[in-house]
Amino acid sequence: MARAGLTAERVTIAGAELADEVGLDRVTMSQVARRLGVKDASLYSHVRSLEDLRGRIALLAADEKTIRIAEATAGRSGKDALIAFADAWREYAHQHPGRYMATQTPIQIDPELAADAPGPRRAVELTYGMLRAYGLAEPDLTDAVRLLRSTFHGFVALEAAGGFAHARSPQHSWVRALDALHALLEHWPPSREGDSS
Repeated sequence: MARAGLTAERVTIAGAELADEVGLDRVTMSQVARRLGVKDASLYSHVRSLEDLRGRIALLAADEKTIRIAEATAGRSGKDALIAFADAWREYAHQHPGRYMATQTPIQIDPELAADAPGPRRAVELTYGMLRAYGLAEPDLTDAVRLLRSTFHGFVALEAAGGFAHARSPQHSWVRALDALHALLEHWPPSREGDSS
């Protein structure tokens, strides 16, 4: 029987908090149970497995990150939107490293949960919407989305790992990287002939 007051949402939030503290890959069901003051078996009435819990954390994080980006970019376009989008992404990654990692890690997510989760779908809409202001269309939109994701994730992952040992502040490099991305997006190279897939 499920413990009164314990829900899938509470288990997910506890797992997400733990992931931010110790890292997503170090979260165990036993740790989550201890955090909630219950026996391990009590969790399985609400989440099927550790992989299920990680999937739920990923969906929670995707929703949270998307809401932040949507709020930051509302009413903005062009370079202002790009900077607000990128800064919200980076800030979320700094504040919630475990949750953020869940959004960047291949995880098997229950299709029913994924279908009801607005975060991932809204994230795609926000990204493509922001890039359309640069006049991009397919296949350039997809290529630009991949470039932005690679740049943002690569930067915050290196930053989190202490990979920027140079005396120059990472913040200065971040600002210059966004300047460079804006310039590239404004002068996106034309697609090669036959490059449509």
